[in-house]
Amino acid sequence: MSINHSRPFTVGLYGIGLDTYWPQFPGLYERLQGYQQAIAERISREHPQIKLINTGIVDNPERARQIGTRLAREQVDMVLLYISTYALSSTVLPVVQQVKAPVIVLSLQPTARIDYAAFNALADRGVMTGEWLAYCQACSAPEIASVFNRSHIDYHLVAGTLEDQAAWKEINGWLAAGQAAVGLAETRIGILGHYYGGMLDVYSDKTGLSAVFGSHFEIVEIGEILRQRSKVSAAQVQEKLKEFEQEFLVDAACSLQELDRAARTSLALDAVVEEKRLGALAYYYEGIGDPAVEDLITSVIPGNTLLTMHGVPVAGEYEIKNVIAMKILDLLGIGGSFSEFYALDLNEDIVLLGHDGPGHAAIAQGKVRLMPVPVYHGKPGKGLSVQMSVQYGPVTLLAVVQPAEGGIKLLCAQGQSLPGPVLEIGNTNSRYKFDLSAVDFLTRWSEQGPSHHMAIGVGHYSAVLEKLASLVHASFCRVC
Repeated sequence: MSINHSRPFTVGLYGIGLDTYWPQFPGLYERLQGYQQAIAERISREHPQIKLINTGIVDNPERARQIGTRLAREQVDMVLLYISTYALSSTVLPVVQQVKAPVIVLSLQPTARIDYAAFNALADRGVMTGEWLAYCQACSAPEIASVFNRSHIDYHLVAGTLEDQAAWKEINGWLAAGQAAVGLAETRIGILGHYYGGMLDVYSDKTGLSAVFGSHFEIVEIGEILRQRSKVSAAQVQEKLKEFEQEFLVDAACSLQELDRAARTSLALDAVVEEKRLGALAYYYEGIGDPAVEDLITSVIPGNTLLTMHGVPVAGEYEIKNVIAMKILDLLGIGGSFSEFYALDLNEDIVLLGHDGPGHAAIAQGKVRLMPVPVYHGKPGKGLSVQMSVQYGPVTLLAVVQPAEGGIKLLCAQGQSLPGPVLEIGNTNSRYKFDLSAVDFLTRWSEQGPSHHMAIGVGHYSAVLEKLASLVHASFCRVC
């Protein structure tokens, strides 16, 4: 539904070598090209959504300039710089200067070590040197780093072997972080209504957020949703009600009237998201004194939940920073459910986190329950709401913080979502355990200065989030 990517994430796999070696050591060039091709095939196999441009091995400065021009023309989003053997840094700098994309340097040798006995048993000294040069990736790493440092070029080094799972975890992490960074830059974030009055922590500097993430903020008027709602047909409502039945466990207490108005509002939200090409939405509105607006705004939760589970995260209380956190986790494919501290269970050392309004139904433990709520606590009106818990197992919490000293900080924590009793009040609500005690977690998290909201995703992804922070030049803090 949302337009998050106008083009595929494009990666340039740029290999370097030294042309002086090829006539000296027959077969070395072909062997190293084969290693680079194996890297390309693994990336394409594990990341079919990525557009990969494999330049082959570039072995002199003249060829480097040609390749730099090509990669710049292709608008690559990231460069994987594969050191095939020792190579001159003059074959690197011209490319990186032209492309102006994040650079991940791959120092990947064929195996964990040279077979010393077999190597030393070789009779031909030339063959010995050629074999050594096939393992000589580390030789260029300091030279490249030195040139990048002196040229003020950001880079990240991954060292290991061609089949090293730790190295590939790093590479895959950088690819995931890069895709999230580009996805954020291409996201149009709708902002509807106004802040919940008095939530000073939630107030955001949208210019500062755009400067770091590149996202566009699109103001949405409540009248635009009302206009779309007025055009909804009875047939569309029936189709939306079928979607409710498919995606939710609809409580028997939900009246036909409430389901009908929620369906109409959901259709109107879908239309506005499509019309404005939104990839996320932050909202808050009360509509007091205007029956049409109040009827609309008190029926948004089911529709916003569907949007959230289908790639358009929606945050209530006009929580712009947190909808970005939700979007980051959604781009990583791990959810991003809107949450806040509910309480501490000090007997079991558990932190209860949840929120009213939309949840990320795609990461729910079981089917999300759609149920009536007689009063929206702290907000006007009543209507349908969702009750769910986040899937049991490992989770990552993320908050986007605007510190007092300026800039952006990504704050994260890793823990576990656990089964057990929760508050059944028509909200998202889960039990979480961290390496820290519940009291220490609350203290250390709060001391980092986030708003009182955070996003929750499934799995442990702090390493990828740290890479994302590096790519967008944000600071990073992991409390546990």
